[in-house]
Amino acid sequence: MTSQRTRERLIQRLREQGIRDERVLESIRNVPRHLFVDEALASRAYEDTALPIGHSQTISQPYIVALMTQTLLAEGRVKKVLEVGTGSGYQTAVLANLVDEIFSVERIEPLMKLSRRRLRELGFRNIQIKLSDGSWGWNEHAPYDAIIVTAAPAEVPAPLREQLALGGRLVIPVGSVTMQELLLVQHTDQGFVQERLELVNFVPLVKDSV
Repeated sequence: MTSQRTRERLIQRLREQGIRDERVLESIRNVPRHLFVDEALASRAYEDTALPIGHSQTISQPYIVALMTQTLLAEGRVKKVLEVGTGSGYQTAVLANLVDEIFSVERIEPLMKLSRRRLRELGFRNIQIKLSDGSWGWNEHAPYDAIIVTAAPAEVPAPLREQLALGGRLVIPVGSVTMQELLLVQHTDQGFVQERLELVNFVPLVKDSV
């Protein structure tokens, strides 16, 4: 169920859906997605579908992981990334193969602890994870060359824009429970430029009370 042939079928599907960045495809090929889901779902790990990970959260569909990663890296190598919503840690792992540093925030403590342990066991040493309301980002390490958000707020949180370096790229799903769009926000000399990528379906970004 976790054979190389199964992984290669997934890579072929991603190519057919328009993923062209060989760095991204290689990272997805090498990250053992079956270790990021419950053992009972391991046989479905290399299907191109989102799967539940508990706490009303999901591990993202591989195509969406690939698309978001490819979009972040479209202008070349990225050094420092903020990830909002560690979740299972799968997107974190795919990115960690391709960037210098990742600072990831997760508001659900059991998921944060499990992901931190799992990523460390897999040998990643360029990831820092903390328990936090993702809508506030992680200002201590800003500015970031790229920001990736894996849950959907109603609108782009202002603190995330503020933590994006000049020339940086923010990929984020935005919208309601019934209608969401994946956006690319770029920080340019003229301000923030926004581009719609496609319709998506993410869990909502939940803000903690202040």
